[in-house]
Amino acid sequence: MTDYTTQAWTGLQLEVRQHTAIVTLCNPPAHTWTVDSLNALRDLVAQINADRRIYALVITGQGSKFFSAGADLKQFASGDKAAARAAARAFGQAFEALAGFRGVSIAAINGYAMGGGLECALACDLRIIEAHAQVALPEATVGLLPCAGGTQNLTRLVGEGWAKRMILLGERIDADTALAIGLAEARAETGQGLALALEWADKAARQSPTSVAACKTLVQSTRYGTHAAALVAEREAFVDLFDSADQAEGVNAFLEKRAPQWKNA
Repeated sequence: MTDYTTQAWTGLQLEVRQHTAIVTLCNPPAHTWTVDSLNALRDLVAQINADRRIYALVITGQGSKFFSAGADLKQFASGDKAAARAAARAFGQAFEALAGFRGVSIAAINGYAMGGGLECALACDLRIIEAHAQVALPEATVGLLPCAGGTQNLTRLVGEGWAKRMILLGERIDADTALAIGLAEARAETGQGLALALEWADKAARQSPTSVAACKTLVQSTRYGTHAAALVAEREAFVDLFDSADQAEGVNAFLEKRAPQWKNA
């Protein structure tokens, strides 16, 4: 089988540094999404997810102007509903795969993140926005709507009011506003977003990857489950960790005053 780290991925570049996979969006000039690049992201995330050496995934845009400007609108110019359905399905599969990554995913928003570009960032666990970046979901401006989780994920992050301002009014917001309303978890100076994302990835690597995966599942279950059921699941997940090698390693490393050596098993 071909090593996925040496494969060519349409519209994407991959670099692996220790326990972190760095995915760079690279479809110049604005890193727009096509069905092919979305399918590549879906397949790449599946490969990264299967690699037990990887604990964190960082996604960013090539250069300093664009994270991603979203969908390539030329694919919708004909009004072909079959093409629209294929694109919507590809967006959903790609960003749901990203949201389902078992480790910590971090978007380093290093420039304009519009439409499907912002939806990509919203599918990640955490977002860092650079000082010069701007974000928006302007699909209704061109007779479309966010179909890759935008109406759902943005609302969960920032509340219905700000989601409606951005989606229904097409408002574009800057880095300071994104941080203030909870769309981003940190603001970095221009050119420093990736460095901060890699610092966060290193922090994630110091956590037990089996614990992180279980915690992430529990946190994300609050989106659809009941509070009572989640409390039961939380206790059961705690007990289930005792089937993992990392549980014993973590506790014993603490007691022995040494750094744990995680196996992700």
